[in-house]
Amino acid sequence: MKTKPLIFAAALAFTASAQAEELFVALSTGASMAQGAALVLASQAAEQKAPVRVLLCDAAGDIAVSGKDMPALKPRNVTPQQMLQGLMKAGAKVEVCALYLPNTGRQPSDLLPGVTPAKPAEVAAYLLKPGVRTLSF
Repeated sequence: MKTKPLIFAAALAFTASAQAEELFVALSTGASMAQGAALVLASQAAEQKAPVRVLLCDAAGDIAVSGKDMPALKPRNVTPQQMLQGLMKAGAKVEVCALYLPNTGRQPSDLLPGVTPAKPAEVAAYLLKPGVRTLSF
């Protein structure tokens, strides 16, 4: 009978650590449905109280450009940019990769409020933290 308290304690520890998981989403595709899928999953993780960090690279960086025209995706008829803004309102940290701005001729002022250029050393340190799960699109 002594094993039951040990099993309960292990289950409790696992539950606590599972709730502490963080999600890192690396998004580089220009395909709007893939962008939408990534942002829907990230939003669902945020709703489940997981800290979310998003890194936008290559064509996906355009999602973070203020005023960028994008197609609305069904069934909710929202654009990837609107999804990103909702995710940010839920507390997600959003960055464009360090290569995005200098290679597109854009400036930090071209980005949505709250989106910042990533610092590679900080991103690498974050990825090396225990409990960070990654999702790439």
